[in-house]
Amino acid sequence: MTKISIIGAGSAFTQEIITDIMLIEGIEGGTIALVDIDPERLEIARKLVAQIIEISGKRWDVIASTDRREVIGGSQFVINQIEVGGLQTVRYEYEIPLKYGVNQCIGDTLGPGGLFKTLRTLPSWMEIIRDIEDLCPDTTILNYTNPMSAVTLLTSRVTQIPVVGLCHSIQNTSHRLAKFAGVPYAEMKWRAAGINHMSWFVELSHQGQDLYPLLLEKIKDPELLKKDPVRLDAMKYLGAFVSESSGHFSEYIPYYRKRQSLIDLHCSAGYNGATGYYADNWPIWRKENDERIIQQLEGSLPLELTPSNEYAAIIIEAMLKNEPKVIYGNVPNEGLIHNLPSNGVVEVACMVDRNGINPCQFGSLPEHLAALCRSNMAFFDLAVGAVLAGDKEMARHALMVDPLSAAVCSLSEISDMFEELFEAERDFIPALK
Repeated sequence: MTKISIIGAGSAFTQEIITDIMLIEGIEGGTIALVDIDPERLEIARKLVAQIIEISGKRWDVIASTDRREVIGGSQFVINQIEVGGLQTVRYEYEIPLKYGVNQCIGDTLGPGGLFKTLRTLPSWMEIIRDIEDLCPDTTILNYTNPMSAVTLLTSRVTQIPVVGLCHSIQNTSHRLAKFAGVPYAEMKWRAAGINHMSWFVELSHQGQDLYPLLLEKIKDPELLKKDPVRLDAMKYLGAFVSESSGHFSEYIPYYRKRQSLIDLHCSAGYNGATGYYADNWPIWRKENDERIIQQLEGSLPLELTPSNEYAAIIIEAMLKNEPKVIYGNVPNEGLIHNLPSNGVVEVACMVDRNGINPCQFGSLPEHLAALCRSNMAFFDLAVGAVLAGDKEMARHALMVDPLSAAVCSLSEISDMFEELFEAERDFIPALK
């Protein structure tokens, strides 16, 4: 019997993932185990999952507990979507760096915000991994928690349990590129690889024709350029389109957020790069998502089984039914991309079947694109190493190699910024000495 556990079940991903699982043809039943440390949000998630199961007409059971050890035993799949201390820290991670001139839009992957999210998330995740090893050692871990590269990297270093990090940036961006180019999505071909949030569409074609000359011509129209300002501008100079939104991407490289005139020129509203977008909105989105689910449960909003573009159910179906599928996953490199560190985590196409997740070798990225990925990978390596070693200075060094912080601050300023953040969040990062 199939058993799937979701840890951090109060997350917004739960509704989409469970809906997708219920829509798998031929898998009629099993057990969904839900875990969340917030009993109120856990109960909302439990009711939601039970209602989705009822609408589907399938024979799944749902169990839930604030104690994961009570419910995860025997799981074939464990889906991680935890958030550790986010509501209490999101303002610190935006406002303290801003005092030093480090202007973030999202701040949950790289930069000061991404570093401290890493430092507070990974210790809790390591404890969960130990319970997974004890209670369901034959499982596959599907990780949705950001910082994706850091969480997946740590997992690969502390356990032999297979892990894949899952995002939706390749799916969303490929559809966006087809729309920009004005070609049918089903007819567009591409090759993409890199790291999470910085995979590069190094080849993009339609019926044998390279689409990049067409896109370069189209972005002469300022109205099109406004739709994705950082990514389209970067494509013009770097020769490839990147997988994550303009707002996220603007933080991962040193070119767009280092002075206000550049922010004004390139970083517009919302996910296109607005200052403080995540800090200002994420707590609101979280509350609104809970309220929307409650309205769906009460019947004042419809609850419909609409498929998403997330990969979790695709992996589950491919492994359980042995029907090969291709996804883009974050996995240990081990030679998949030749000019990125072999001990890091990369995002590549993966074939999935009953044997699990089988990454496909990509080869080499264009060297200038690989160099941008390597700077981010060095940050993740240091941040994960800091948690594993309990080494505060290694965490400080991670911030010193962060591209955005380095573009704005001196070493002494970065050190001071790190210290101020550390003092503000000391209670959330007990692993560091």
